[in-house]
Amino acid sequence: MRIAVVEGDGIGKEVIPVARDALELLRPDFEFFPVEAGYGRWQRTGTAIDEEEIAMLRSADSILFGAVTTPPDPGYRSVIVRIRKELDLYANIRPVKGEGFEMVIVRENTEGLYSGIETVEEDRACTLRCITRKGSERIARYACRLAVSRRDLTVGHKANVLKSDVFFRNICIEQAELAGVPWKEGYIDALCLDVLQHPGRYDVIVTTNLFGDILSDVAAYLAGGLGLLPSANIGDRNALFEPVHGSAPDIAGRNVANPVAALRSAAMLLGHAGDPCGAAVIEEAITRVLARGVRTRDLGGSSGTREFGTEILREIRLLQK
Repeated sequence: MRIAVVEGDGIGKEVIPVARDALELLRPDFEFFPVEAGYGRWQRTGTAIDEEEIAMLRSADSILFGAVTTPPDPGYRSVIVRIRKELDLYANIRPVKGEGFEMVIVRENTEGLYSGIETVEEDRACTLRCITRKGSERIARYACRLAVSRRDLTVGHKANVLKSDVFFRNICIEQAELAGVPWKEGYIDALCLDVLQHPGRYDVIVTTNLFGDILSDVAAYLAGGLGLLPSANIGDRNALFEPVHGSAPDIAGRNVANPVAALRSAAMLLGHAGDPCGAAVIEEAITRVLARGVRTRDLGGSSGTREFGTEILREIRLLQK
């Protein structure tokens, strides 16, 4: 398999090498190649990512992606949003696990308020929220496939206010009934609170782009923070795996970032590639290292990014014996 590696900006340049090293150790047969993209590239060249890099990503079997800084500049287009749209990575999968619960948030990834259909004028700025039948049906079908092997499906929406969410809600329910999947629904604001209070009630949650982004960040509280959560961006032909956290420029270059989310994203990559055993080894290595008290500062420890990575690689080697 050919794996494109995009470190990106900020702490992406620190956590992705740890994840790549783990993958290289487990799968020496994989071919890795770097792709440069992000704000740093934009500052240097005036382009955050161009067609050549998009073509390189499209040619890869999977993409390991770090994090990119998106400045409040009207001339800057989000790199990750562009990649998701260009490669049609329509399903954003964010698992959240903790004591007594294991939920998966399935977020539509190419439409809604992140569609990039915007105008900025002197006295107003407008962002178009576009929800299509095609986009809604395919994300609902993806969520239903996950729910079939689990328990049930929850549809998160704001149909009491937004007509576009009435449209999305009805399509999701229709697909759940066609698939024979038990379903329930909830307004996204109340759902965010209830997920925090009663996470064990939820299994697979499907929702729209912005709402899914917010809900999964809220749910990160249950798992110990954004530094621990991975995600997958899945399309029919391509797949990209990235930590949920951002580029965190305030701590970049200080060797304090937590690489667990990047490592778990690498584990998701292995699972997608048909190697659940390799994915399990990464998860077990993380469990063992944390159990020994080796933790980064966000988890109350004193280990640096590199030192934590070294311990992970040591555990992987032990587990391979």
